[in-house]
Amino acid sequence: MADSLSSSLGEDKDKEKADRERSRRDIRIDQNKAEDGLTETLGFKTNAGDSSTKKRNMSDLSLLRFITTELTRGYFLEHNEAKYTERRERVYTCLRIPKELEKLMIFGFFLCLDAFLYVFTLLPLRVILALLRLVTVPCCGLSGSRLLQPAQVCDVLKGFIMVLCYSMMSYVDYAMMYHLIRGQSVIKLYIIYNMLEVADRLFSSFGQDILDALYWTATEPKEKKRAHIGVIPHFFMAVLYVFLHAILIMIQATTLNVAFNSHNKSLLTIMMSNNFVEIKGSVFKKFEKNNLFQMSNSDIKERFTNYILLLIVCLRNMEQFSWNPDHLWVLFPDVFMVIASESAVDVVKHAFITKFNDISADVYGEYRASLAFDLVSSRQKNAYTDYSDSVSRRMGFIPLPLALLLIRVVTSSVKIQGSLSFMCVLLFYLGMITLKVLNSIVLLGTSCVFVKAANMEEKLSDPPPSAVSSRANSRAHRFKHVPTLPQQGTFNQPTEEESHYPLSPRLCPTCESDTFLTTPDDEDDVSKIINTDTGLEGDMRPKTPKKDLLEIDRFTICGNRIN
Repeated sequence: MADSLSSSLGEDKDKEKADRERSRRDIRIDQNKAEDGLTETLGFKTNAGDSSTKKRNMSDLSLLRFITTELTRGYFLEHNEAKYTERRERVYTCLRIPKELEKLMIFGFFLCLDAFLYVFTLLPLRVILALLRLVTVPCCGLSGSRLLQPAQVCDVLKGFIMVLCYSMMSYVDYAMMYHLIRGQSVIKLYIIYNMLEVADRLFSSFGQDILDALYWTATEPKEKKRAHIGVIPHFFMAVLYVFLHAILIMIQATTLNVAFNSHNKSLLTIMMSNNFVEIKGSVFKKFEKNNLFQMSNSDIKERFTNYILLLIVCLRNMEQFSWNPDHLWVLFPDVFMVIASESAVDVVKHAFITKFNDISADVYGEYRASLAFDLVSSRQKNAYTDYSDSVSRRMGFIPLPLALLLIRVVTSSVKIQGSLSFMCVLLFYLGMITLKVLNSIVLLGTSCVFVKAANMEEKLSDPPPSAVSSRANSRAHRFKHVPTLPQQGTFNQPTEEESHYPLSPRLCPTCESDTFLTTPDDEDDVSKIINTDTGLEGDMRPKTPKKDLLEIDRFTICGNRIN
């Protein structure tokens, strides 16, 4: 009995051992087959293969087979359709950039032209009407009404600033400045011109604040507590700013005139190459939609200013050659080269910025709508600023210094003698008024079309933004506690404040139409917590609200940079 049990146990152990050996053999065979399959694609096998694999035909490793494979192998682009479709759309976007950019540039150019012509045409007439009211109101005994309206006070201040600065500019000798600059070396002039460009941007930024401070100080309601140094100090600050900015632009125009009149045109070539350096400083940086809007406004202002500078250069050169029309054709190639290089640089710069930052070409339509909204809102009854001032804030273009310099150059270049000359001046002034009126009518109609296409009519009735209220809202938003995420199956009812804004981000899903004219903030997602109830991440601090393009002017910091 015991022998039978021991024999049966021995047989079971032998069977288990045989099964284990058989399974190991099968695993080893499978591994060899897998290795053979991998090495088959490379044209060789390992020594662990079968003996038949060692006797492969060596012709499979020939150079002819490799070349044949390289010539006949294929691939299918549809396997990565999304990638190649995106690349094609980028190419189409780059091809659309010149057309869309030039539309914005042309529209912005006429906006700047309208604000520039306003200084020559309507501003003198408005100043005369304000002075007549200042004289007639006390004589008529209308003591109950205001002596001057706020807009009239601003117009009178602008007129006095222009008169005082023009009298100060009459003591500046343009010929002496020209010969002083011409005596400098080419490299020194190039450095001076770059410094003048930087100074012009700084002057434009601080100058508009000076003018706004003067206007508000002169028109501030009397019942408010005085928190300023007085109107007269602000007025002299504004006069000093306009005078210094006009001198700076005169030096720019003189440097450009020296470049035009140099024999080898080396200075002009160096100054034009400075535009291409701008590509290097802008293209390879991260841009959001607001930053690109600032750059577009800067390019519009720069292009319009260059046109005025070229006009001043042509006037000075024509005066030196006794207004010979043949000399104008000598200047024409250089003028065309400067304008063409500026346009080419702008197109290349914007094309690659939109490509690298994945921005659609349709964004320039939004920029046009934002500029058109400024024009339309300035014609409303509840307008809180003049249109020329809104253009100054939006684009950094201040027309007073540039207009003052042009008046100074024209009066020194053109001699007015006799009644016929005065009649020509009067006809020229009437022609400028006609051009201003026609330009304003066309711009207003075009702007209404842009505003309607962008569905921005509702914003025209909104009250102007208040700095005090925005500061209070930001302070209240800063001290707001962290909201907890609702549990599943519950829904938060809108508060009384949110009921007035049906497009609140908490209540409505995000879509493309909700992000019109807005860009996300460039803040890092730090200080996040995890809710123990839901297991989802939540932000400990409230995010700042998105900035609308209507709140962005030329010198507003968007993200971490000003272009």
